[in-house]
Amino acid sequence: MKTLTLNIPDSLDLTNRELVMLVASRLYEQGKLSLGQAAELAGVTKRTFAEVLHQYNVSIFNFPPTDLSSDVENA
Repeated sequence: MKTLTLNIPDSLDLTNRELVMLVASRLYEQGKLSLGQAAELAGVTKRTFAEVLHQYNVSIFNFPPTDLSSDVENA
């Protein structure tokens, strides 16, 4: 796993936990991390991560609209 050091302005008033959750939720939203991977990055359980996704306006159902069309056709 890589380690990253960031210098963020004090004016953002973010805790380390909030910043990690923000990054993990964004990477999950983009499909770069699975729910489990994002939860591990954030240092929480999958259930906890899933529960706080709404705070970052990220849906737990992270599928592109084309998948829905395919699912409907195959049902």
